[in-house]
Amino acid sequence: MTMILRDYRPRTDDAESVLRIRRLLLPFNLSTAEAVETGVTAAHPDSRFRLVLGEDDASGRVVGVLRAGVDHQSKEPGQGYAGVLVHPDHRGQGVGSALLRAAEEHTAGVGARVLRIWALDEPGRAFTQKRGYQPTGHALHYLGLDLTSAVLPEPPPLPSGFSLRDTTSLGDDPRALFDADAEVVLDEPDSVGWVLDDYEDWLAHDWNDPLHDRALSSIVVAPDGRIAAFTTAHSDGENRYRSGITGVRRDFRGLGLAKAVKSHSLHKARATGHRLAVTSNNDENAPMRAVNTWFGYAHGTTEVEYVRPLG
Repeated sequence: MTMILRDYRPRTDDAESVLRIRRLLLPFNLSTAEAVETGVTAAHPDSRFRLVLGEDDASGRVVGVLRAGVDHQSKEPGQGYAGVLVHPDHRGQGVGSALLRAAEEHTAGVGARVLRIWALDEPGRAFTQKRGYQPTGHALHYLGLDLTSAVLPEPPPLPSGFSLRDTTSLGDDPRALFDADAEVVLDEPDSVGWVLDDYEDWLAHDWNDPLHDRALSSIVVAPDGRIAAFTTAHSDGENRYRSGITGVRRDFRGLGLAKAVKSHSLHKARATGHRLAVTSNNDENAPMRAVNTWFGYAHGTTEVEYVRPLG
C-alpha cells in the first residue's frame, strides 16, 4: 500500500474520517466531528499541535491518525506527546511507523526533549518498545457503567452549609471553577505534572469544549463561597457520557464530596437519556478508584505510558 501523510484539513470531511477511527479504536473516549475540528482550529499556539492523517493513495481512505504536540501546561519544559491510531485492517504495513516518525520529527523540531506516548493493547505496546520507548510506570484504566441497569447510589449527605449544584449556576463567570481546577490538578497523579495558570486558555479548551456539558457537570459550594469539589461531564449529544476530572480541594477532603458530585452528575446523565457512562483512573489514584468501584464501574481496558528521549 502506498500511503500519503498530510495535515488535517479544516472544514472538510476529515473530521468524520478521524472520528471513525477514534470511535473504532478508542471506544472509551468520547468524540464528535465538532470536537475533532475544534481541537485543531482552537489549539493553543504554544502546544504546536498537529493532526496528521495517513491516507491510502489508491482509495483516498484515511487509515491512520496522528496527534502530536508539546504539553505547554507541563511543569517541565520540552515534553512532547503523540498518539498514533491505525485501522486494524492496515496494521503491519508501515502506517504506524510512518506516523510515529512524523511525530518524532515534528516534536523535536519545535523543541521537545522527550516524546511520551500511550499504548493501548499488547500489539501497540510491543510496537512502542520495539522503537526504543520505555514504560514510565504510569497506567490509565478505562471504565464503563451501563446506566440502563446500574443501581446508582444517591449523593451522600453534605456537611452543613454546603450546597450541590450543576455548573450552569456559574453563568458566564466560571472563574471559581478554574481556581478549584488549578488547585486540584497539582495533586493529579502524572509522570510530569501540570500547571493551570492561563484562565483564557482554560475557557477556550475546557469550559467551551464542545463535549463539555455544563448541565451535567456538578459542583459542591462551601459556606465561604469557594467550590469545594467538582466533576466535569462530557457528552456526545446522543447517549454516551464521560466523567472528566473529578476533584476535591485539599481543605475539603474526607467529607464524601467526590461521591456527591459524581452521583449528582450520573443521575442527571441517566435522566437525560444517556445509556453508557465511561471514565478513567490513573493507576496511582486509589481514592478515585474506590469512588468508581462504589458506583459499579467495570474495567474496560488499560493504556500504558511510554517515553523516549529525542535528539
